[in-house]
Amino acid sequence: MMKLSIATPKLLQHIYKCRPLLILLGITLGSISLASANVEHNANWLVGLPAHEQAKLIAKQTIRSEELVVAYLNRIEKMDRKGPRVQAMLSLNENAIAEAKQKDKEVQEGGTLGRLHGVVVVVKDNIDTSELPTTAGSMALIANNTKRDAPIIAKLKAEGAVILGKTNLSEWANFRDDDSISGWSAVGGQTRNPHSLDRTPCGSSSGSGAAIAAQFASLAIGTETNGSVICPSTMNGIVGVKPTVGLLSRTHIVPISVTQDTAGPMTRNVKDAALMLTIMAGSDKNDPATLHADSKKQNYVDLLEAPLKGKRVGVLRSTQSKHPDIIAKFNEALKVLESQGVTLVDINELKTPDKFWDKSLKVLLIEFKHELNKYLASTPKSVSTRNLQALIDFNNKTPRQLVLFGQSLFIDAQSTEGYNEEYEALVEFLRQATRTNGIDRMLRENNLDFLVSPSQTPAFLIDAVFGDSFPGGFAGAGWMAAIAGYPHVSVPMGDMRGLPLGLSFIGKAFDDGVLLNAAFQYEQASKKILTPSFAQGPYDHASLQEATKALK
Repeated sequence: MMKLSIATPKLLQHIYKCRPLLILLGITLGSISLASANVEHNANWLVGLPAHEQAKLIAKQTIRSEELVVAYLNRIEKMDRKGPRVQAMLSLNENAIAEAKQKDKEVQEGGTLGRLHGVVVVVKDNIDTSELPTTAGSMALIANNTKRDAPIIAKLKAEGAVILGKTNLSEWANFRDDDSISGWSAVGGQTRNPHSLDRTPCGSSSGSGAAIAAQFASLAIGTETNGSVICPSTMNGIVGVKPTVGLLSRTHIVPISVTQDTAGPMTRNVKDAALMLTIMAGSDKNDPATLHADSKKQNYVDLLEAPLKGKRVGVLRSTQSKHPDIIAKFNEALKVLESQGVTLVDINELKTPDKFWDKSLKVLLIEFKHELNKYLASTPKSVSTRNLQALIDFNNKTPRQLVLFGQSLFIDAQSTEGYNEEYEALVEFLRQATRTNGIDRMLRENNLDFLVSPSQTPAFLIDAVFGDSFPGGFAGAGWMAAIAGYPHVSVPMGDMRGLPLGLSFIGKAFDDGVLLNAAFQYEQASKKILTPSFAQGPYDHASLQEATKALK
């Protein structure tokens, strides 16, 4: 097999300093020495393996965790900060190789191994891990080295996972300004889509989506309030799972919304996502929303193989967009489902009550101020911005923070008055619209098992002047699942001129297993995942090069 080239600490040093801004400030997270690594396996083979297969091979001593970690580090050095410059990784764990060596030692000693023993995970940088600071992409939190693991991280580590690093994100999970730019943060700069580097990775879990697409790790964690797992998953051409709110703990995660926030797996295949969800799910005494999680969680991997024959599936036609290419790919996906024995039921109308979106935003603004202030109060004394008003003041005094867009959402949130009767009425209004008269009604009245739609339109151009634009319009009903707090899974559905498309599966509360089963069966029958081309622009895609030579 081809021997991997070993990057030296000098070559890697700039990566292991928490990305461009921390280099500018001279803050180092340490360098990683690869000098002792002796990697013989073909790097492309190693990084391309599914996580569940990596774990089995490590347990059999066919591969070592150390060489897996080094393979990913070399790929990150080559593709993330150099070469295509995807800029998905914000910081890396300086002890990753040492931790991997310990995992290999445990295998050799014949100890009990976890389900992810020695496997690499990257984590969105709004989730606390003991190895690295949690910045949410903001300079205000550069010193936020909490030295604590969020419960979902502790669960992954208990199963033997190695935290390789933190991924870039849309700053503050895309909740700072109405005109924000997905994938951009003051700390990490602009993450780019590996399928076309001029296009958005979407957000806010931008780095997690791009990192998995570019094969910088086999597993990633994102977070979603409304679209922040599903959009980057579909636009980067990977699998994304937005679980039922309350299935996973949110403790030690930088918050937006207590009614909508959840972390979720982002992977290259459904089985890996099901494995991650199985491990991370469970009750947390510090998160009241998870009160029933222990009784509701399942072994989601065990559910994947069940046939779909006899299922009734609602087709959300009104959300398929008006673009003929997207409609054609959606119809192809529906034929795959039909071939597996499902009955399709068209649902042609999806309405929202008057002032739905205004009320939805008001809830987020109220919750954001209250929940963020609680999180900031729990950070180390090294963090000087300890409430939302202090963040607003910090941004006003820090040119880099506001160089591309403002903080209108911060300002609007600061003006809210907290949890009161008006807030309770708003939450009830939204739940009626998205649950009782939304997903639950559609499923019940049509005797359906789940709903399907396109996940979103293809990736749009990165625009540092006007911000996110969605010029092709919107697709999908992910907003309804997000506001309801219901599960949503997106799986690759092919492409539109080299840009990935996704197929969404949406269901009622705690039907995560039903959706993962359907997504797995579709994935296995369709095999639509794309390998990124790292194209420089629209005329650089292989499928278009011949036809567009004259247009270059």
